[in-house]
Amino acid sequence: MNILKLAWKNLAARPLSMTLTLVLFALGVGLTSLLLLVNKQLSDKFEKNLAGIDVVVSAKGSPLQMILCNMYHIDAPTGNIDLKKARPFLNPQHPFFKNSMPLSLGDSYKGYRIVGTLKGFSTLYKGELAQGKIFETTLETAIGATVAEKTGLKLGDSFASNHGLNAEGDEHDHAKFKVVGIFKPSNTVLDQLVVTSTQSIWEVHEHAEEMNDTTHHEDHHDHEEPTPSVSDDRKALIEEKDTTKQITSILLQFKNNKSVQALNFQRNVNSNTDMQAATPAIELNRLFEMMGVGEKALRALALLIVFVSGLSIFIALFNSLKERQYELALMRVMGAGQGKLFLLIILEGLLLSFSGFLIGIILSHGAMQLLAKYMSDAYRYSFTGWSWLPEEWYLLAGALVIGFVAAIIPAINAYKVDISKTLSRG
Repeated sequence: MNILKLAWKNLAARPLSMTLTLVLFALGVGLTSLLLLVNKQLSDKFEKNLAGIDVVVSAKGSPLQMILCNMYHIDAPTGNIDLKKARPFLNPQHPFFKNSMPLSLGDSYKGYRIVGTLKGFSTLYKGELAQGKIFETTLETAIGATVAEKTGLKLGDSFASNHGLNAEGDEHDHAKFKVVGIFKPSNTVLDQLVVTSTQSIWEVHEHAEEMNDTTHHEDHHDHEEPTPSVSDDRKALIEEKDTTKQITSILLQFKNNKSVQALNFQRNVNSNTDMQAATPAIELNRLFEMMGVGEKALRALALLIVFVSGLSIFIALFNSLKERQYELALMRVMGAGQGKLFLLIILEGLLLSFSGFLIGIILSHGAMQLLAKYMSDAYRYSFTGWSWLPEEWYLLAGALVIGFVAAIIPAINAYKVDISKTLSRG
């Protein structure tokens, strides 16, 4: 009989012991693999959506909240800042800034955030249009690929926004947006956004205030003005005369000496203005440090489970060896060499560890796929359980090493089986 089949039959002959060992090993491998998958995909999402932004300026509040809201669109704004105070940062001739991008947030459509900004916003994420065009007038929007897929919006469709990120928030049905463009999938936060002009956000909220004034509301319908163009949107913001206008934040990219300039600029803004500046890279490091405590604890637990399962393999093989002394002696009499007996026990250890690894990997990827659905619903980011990480090859190698080490002592004992003594005992 093939030695591999024989090794498997020997394991299958002890179903309870084999099942317990496999469950333990699969749990350890599965938990380790799941942690790797979650950590890798979260890191990729956060790093890819940094978009080269060096500093975010917004209203005072939690720096981490500022970054999560304005960079990743998974939290509420800390507040608004006056346009007149933000205007100097928008100057294209500014000596320090290579690029500046204003954001106006607060509304959404079916849980997908509406971002009032400049037409060049999509270039931060290397966004390209799949259909239509970028917005040219107020209340025109270009939507991300995921937004189009999940909401069913098409070119030419109109929709009303909701206040806040809640899909059930108050609806601004007095001023409807129109879809004029749909972006190609970019695997960035752009996929999850409805992008429009800053003036569109102002117009929607101005209409909301006007609706509270019946006289003004009637006058608005009697004397409807043409929709203004936003062709030179940066210039329009810089030259805006209304001093009461506000935006939510500004995303800034420095020209040179980024690290030094970012720290000095951040300190200056935080100390000398009623605004706040935060560095995305620093805040993300803090976030991962906070997450890292729990991750390390879970990883230690996974390693402990793997160690215990390795010990379980050793005990299972060692105990079975005592019961199989006579069988192994008969194999020697029938022509099996010492090396073959040694290899048989080693194969049993490797089969147990490899089978546990396979079950653990299937469990981890299945759990990640299940988790991805809930994470996608909660944060509007796409995750998947059907991706293989290079680190999992190392996990396989580690599993096989554990199986080999656990089997080595029982294999040596099998190698040293004394034929005459064993057969004489019967």
